[in-house]
Amino acid sequence: MVKIAIDAMGGDFGPEPIVRGCILALKKRRFQAILIGRKNEILSLIPKGYRDKISIVETDDVISMHDNATDALKRKDSSIYKAIDMVKNGEADGVVSAGHSGASMTLATLRLGRLKHVLRPALITLMPTKNGRRSILLDVGANVDSKPEHLLQFAVMGGCYAEDLLKVVTPSIGLLANGEEKSKGNEVTKDANLLLKNYKGFKGNIEGNDIFNGTCDVIVCDGFVGNVVLKTSEGVASTITFLIKDYIRKSPVAITGALLMRKVFKLLKKEIDYAEVGGAPLIGIKGCVIVGHGKSNPKAIKNAIFQAINYVDTGVNEHIENRLEALKG
Repeated sequence: MVKIAIDAMGGDFGPEPIVRGCILALKKRRFQAILIGRKNEILSLIPKGYRDKISIVETDDVISMHDNATDALKRKDSSIYKAIDMVKNGEADGVVSAGHSGASMTLATLRLGRLKHVLRPALITLMPTKNGRRSILLDVGANVDSKPEHLLQFAVMGGCYAEDLLKVVTPSIGLLANGEEKSKGNEVTKDANLLLKNYKGFKGNIEGNDIFNGTCDVIVCDGFVGNVVLKTSEGVASTITFLIKDYIRKSPVAITGALLMRKVFKLLKKEIDYAEVGGAPLIGIKGCVIVGHGKSNPKAIKNAIFQAINYVDTGVNEHIENRLEALKG
């Protein structure tokens, strides 16, 4: 059975939504849940019927959002350090944390190490598209500066993830730039385009609107650009939701229309709700680490756990190593 170590103290709202999310996941999937954090706080949140299904690893230290990511390396008793070390020591197969993302990525990279041939790990997120299938965007924050060879590897890793986790037979891959022409982009994207030109599924440069129209299964960019795209998308979705609610509230006719459109609004919310995805996998490391949003609710934690289980079950890490090995040859 897959063993998932869950940082119970990470996140903006303490252990309560994390424990609840873990219980929701246990209701749907069989896995071994290991919660790391303050035992008394965690235990009080677990219903008696689930106490024999959840292990607790005691620790008092928590890396807060205000701490530096590098501080995590020194704080061996923190919940995220212990969670990562459980994977390193073979006591767990994957980690889920809604805590300090920088600390999670730093510890995962330095404590677990990179997969064979991987130069830089990347953070993946799944974006909604108008064709109903999610596209993969990477990197969304693990690397602020990237070289052309890093973008090449992001394309390979994103393609493997699409094949194994999303079951896309031949993923289409696009390089995010400020125009479709080969001449567009900065020097890094231009050189990356040349490196990728003969790679299976590569379509060339794509623009920002292609992320959401389903043009490509995998969109490649550096972590600076990817993180700006992600945060901007979250902001746009939140603003549109607010405006729709505001306009409906101000108009009796709109209220009537909204009542008739409840199912449509419910489906729309599902598409743009971050909780439906759960978290962002850090791909390219020896193991599985899912980085959740700080404000994750129980549903987000549940889906992050499902992501971790699926990641471990598919064997995507071996696929990446084999694909990069073949590329070097």
